Order: sequence, then structure tokens, then C-alpha cells
Amino acid sequence: MTSPARRRDVAGATTVEFALALLVYLMLLLGIVDFARMLFTWNAASEVARYGARYAAVCDDTTKQADVLARMQLLLPQVQTISVNWLPASCTSATCQGVSVGITGMNYQWISPIAGALAPLIPMPQFSTYLPREAMRQDPNSGAICP
Repeated sequence: MTSPARRRDVAGATTVEFALALLVYLMLLLGIVDFARMLFTWNAASEVARYGARYAAVCDDTTKQADVLARMQLLLPQVQTISVNWLPASCTSATCQGVSVGITGMNYQWISPIAGALAPLIPMPQFSTYLPREAMRQDPNSGAICP
């Protein structure tokens, strides 16, 4: 038969072991969730660049880079800096052959406490895409894409 003091020591040791194991488990779980968020953000940035190029190619916004950025930010608010290049340079809606849209300067913010303290911001690569010119302001599939 064990003494009451011995039972308290065992219960206290069990509580400490549980707390340490829970800490390791939660760090691992948050790391997995954070890594999944980073992959989601990476994929979303790639799709947002494609969407911005589509909007620019269909809507003839050769001088309205801010409109393209605003459309892209509806899908991914972290996008702050974009580049829109019409090819060939200085073309009009009648002479443009395509558009290239790129996202630059985007950073990923960790939510995990340990990773967030060690590397608060992770710079993401540049995302860019090119689309050929379409019927400017006349999308055959939808009339609602351009304002």
C-alpha cells in the first residue's frame, strides 16, 4: 500500500509529463497547419496572378494597373505589389498581343508561436503569368467580368 505523499508525487509527475507531451504535440500540430496554410497561400498567389492577367486581357485595362490590383486583392488580400506589362510595350487595345502580370514582394506570416518568433516573415517567390490578347471588353462567356 502506497502512502498519500507517494500518490501525490506520482500524480504530480504524471501531470508534468502530460504537459510536456501536450506541448510537443501542439507544436507539431500547429507546424503542420501552418505549413498547409503556406502551401495554400502559394497556390492562391499563383491563381490570383492568372486571374489578374485574365482580367487585364479581357477588360482592356492597359493604363489601369490599380484596377487589376484591386481585383486581385478581392481573392488574396496579401497581394500588395504587382506588375502589369502589355506586350508589345506602349500598345493599344487594337495592337496588344498579350499581357503579363506578376506578384512581387509578397511575404508569408507564420501563426505558430515558435516558427513565428524564429522567422516572422518568409519572402515568397515572384508569381507571374502571361495570357494572349482576347476580344477586349467582349468576353464571349460572360458580360459581367468587366465593370
